[in-house]
Amino acid sequence: MKILSVGDLIGESGLKKAQEIVEDIKEKYNIDFIIVNGENVAEGMGINQKCFNAILSMGANVITMGNHTWAKKDIFSFIEHERLIRPANYPEGVPGRGYVICESNNKKIAVVNLIGRTEMGVLSENPFVIGKKLVEKLKKEVDIIVVDFHAEATAEKVALGNYLDGIATIVYGTHTHVQTADDRILPRGTAYITDIGMTGPKNSIIGMDITASLKRFVTTLPERYKIAEGECIFNGCIFDINDETCQVERITRLYL
Repeated sequence: MKILSVGDLIGESGLKKAQEIVEDIKEKYNIDFIIVNGENVAEGMGINQKCFNAILSMGANVITMGNHTWAKKDIFSFIEHERLIRPANYPEGVPGRGYVICESNNKKIAVVNLIGRTEMGVLSENPFVIGKKLVEKLKKEVDIIVVDFHAEATAEKVALGNYLDGIATIVYGTHTHVQTADDRILPRGTAYITDIGMTGPKNSIIGMDITASLKRFVTTLPERYKIAEGECIFNGCIFDINDETCQVERITRLYL
């Protein structure tokens, strides 16, 4: 079993890059299951129906979200879709679901979305408490558990990876848009990487126009972010899972 996780899609240029390359990756690496983070795909913030449909059309089995889940109003018309999940530790009662169970190659796969609390500016429940309770429940129901932890602080991500080691099959981070080189199998068998990166403009500041971003940092004056133009990169990870043990044997980082 091979799972491809695609880093945050940044705007329609990031979506286009993914559309151009995912099919080739799927064929080259014999990918069985695809997870895409889509919380930045619509104009750099949120997701809309058009982008949602496009991601599904390119073969995504599950689309995960994050701190910009509610940025586009039309998400409320498709938030209950069976292939879309938002952070499971959002306050109780909000629309949507925090995890989904799918089947592929005679395996049951649970995909869980969580959001961090350190410097995220989002009202959420404790991802450690909610996450562990949910993963322990799912462990009794499925063969493979994948956690997309959408968080800012590397320490928080590493901590969650260790906290869920031996329970979740895979824990990976999204949100910072910079792919990290710390992919590894943790002591009790969980595959981990702090951030799988982004799919979006290469010459940018995490996908955004350099001039506009620098103005905010240099002057402290408000400046509207806009998506950078030009060549795009594709970031993601392939997790190669042993069909008998349902544990990850190999992690392949993609930076294309």
